[in-house]
Amino acid sequence: MLDPTSIPKTAGAYQMALRLSGEVTLQVGALGTFCFPAGRYIYTGSALGGLRARLSRHLRQQKKLRWHIDYLLQHATVEDIRLFPTHERIECALNRQVLALPHARVVARGFGSSDCRCLTHLVYLGQDTGAPMRNGML
Repeated sequence: MLDPTSIPKTAGAYQMALRLSGEVTLQVGALGTFCFPAGRYIYTGSALGGLRARLSRHLRQQKKLRWHIDYLLQHATVEDIRLFPTHERIECALNRQVLALPHARVVARGFGSSDCRCLTHLVYLGQDTGAPMRNGML
């Protein structure tokens, strides 16, 4: 698990590489109910108030469910996190790069993207051989 104290306090964007070991159907707050297939996902988010604060919260097990990703993190494993320190809003551009990958799929329209025009900020990449995603996960 990533040590939250190693995360810079600066503003930025981030991408979390997630693995879901089995299919799960979740009620994601007011967004709705979705079936999340087992496999690999990339979630892209922003932390303009600080990367350490946002990601430390995401990595905590005990928390009030607030953001869409909180619901999925109850079931998924965080395998890696890429950080993009910046004061610019770049998460949508980063997300478009992930959506352009072969086999990328939207499984929960509106997930993590209620404040922009993106279809989703959670991209399903399918299943794989089980090797964890690490640095350069994209």
